[in-house]
Amino acid sequence: MFTIVSEHVFPFLRTLGGDDSTYAKHMEGARFTIPTPALLSRVVDLLDDVPMEDRDTKGDLYEYMLSKIATAGQNGQFRTPRHIIRLMVELTSPQPTDIICDPACGTAGFLMCAGEYLREHYPNILHDEKLKQHFHQNMFHGFDFDHIMLRIGSMNMLLHGVENPDIRYRDSLAQDYSSDEEAYTLVLANPPFAGSLDYESTSKELLKVVKTKKTELLFVALFMRLLKPGGRAAVIVPDGVLFGSSKAHKELRRMLVEEQKLDAVVSLPGGVFKPYAGVSTAILLFTKTNSGGTDHVWFYDMQADGWSLDDKRSPLLSEDKLGPVPSTGLTKTNTPKITFLTSLLAGRSAITVNLNAPGPSRASACQKPTSQPRVTTFPSTATRKLCMKKWNTEPRKRYLKASQSWKWRFSRG
Repeated sequence: MFTIVSEHVFPFLRTLGGDDSTYAKHMEGARFTIPTPALLSRVVDLLDDVPMEDRDTKGDLYEYMLSKIATAGQNGQFRTPRHIIRLMVELTSPQPTDIICDPACGTAGFLMCAGEYLREHYPNILHDEKLKQHFHQNMFHGFDFDHIMLRIGSMNMLLHGVENPDIRYRDSLAQDYSSDEEAYTLVLANPPFAGSLDYESTSKELLKVVKTKKTELLFVALFMRLLKPGGRAAVIVPDGVLFGSSKAHKELRRMLVEEQKLDAVVSLPGGVFKPYAGVSTAILLFTKTNSGGTDHVWFYDMQADGWSLDDKRSPLLSEDKLGPVPSTGLTKTNTPKITFLTSLLAGRSAITVNLNAPGPSRASACQKPTSQPRVTTFPSTATRKLCMKKWNTEPRKRYLKASQSWKWRFSRG
């Protein structure tokens, strides 16, 4: 068996999808590294106990193996929790005709979850010849500059039933992207927050949009350039994008609010990316319009996601109650303090901010959210602040100090 696998099966795997496929390109040079027949036999015996009849089982097994990679890459990469990816996919609702892109795809988790969403919500998508061709050949686009990640991402997509996705090598911040400008209708991404950046080789077009060395700001600018008018984006950014006081931070926020349509900001729990990083993050959801349109913004403070927020990230609920769309209904009685991920999709404990209408004072506008969504208005000339903090626990002095960093706010003057 060892000889067959090493000399016949593995060379065959390198050619799956055809010689011209991105999968075959990334698998070129892959080596069979199981050293002994005994170890191979043990691996086969363990896999033999796993039911492999279903396509999802093979993909789930691969995802499980990826979840055991508990170290971040040298360029700020780390694995995005799959329930957070599913949440972002649910919030953007991919359509069968969408062209989806992740410019920092890593293991292609966002693209994979988008494909699974389409299979679930549009079961006939592969029965229509045009939609089938689009699904397998033209829908999914992912870029990365780590060859190992490209290989893993290509295998991940293949195991989840996508025959020839566009997974290719590309430094999204450095290379010219004029051919991809306004090419996609949906962007899903968790770009690197840290790591090395060669400022000299950074795209000059991006630097015209926002002059900075911060990779997270450059990526947000890139997302806006890649989207077609009317295209949507759900991207994860560090809190610095929301609260940074530099000229680049303020300019990027101005562009999101005044030139595009900022739909929602979801503040994630501080430990959601542990053990990789403890950085505070948020999900930005916006639509490219090139003409503004930001009148109401939905803010949500997610305080828990169903898993412990320490390095172990242990589930706090049974499997049927986890995720953005659990199979078992949740109540305050059986899931105290940990239902926030699901209630996000249900629209509870959220604040909608009207950016144009006159309204009450800043203090009364920032009260604790009620159990139902409500519209909060701000004076057009006052300094405004995102209402996604726990105002009932923060002293007045701290609030006023924090609000001063929001002078970029949504005023039209």
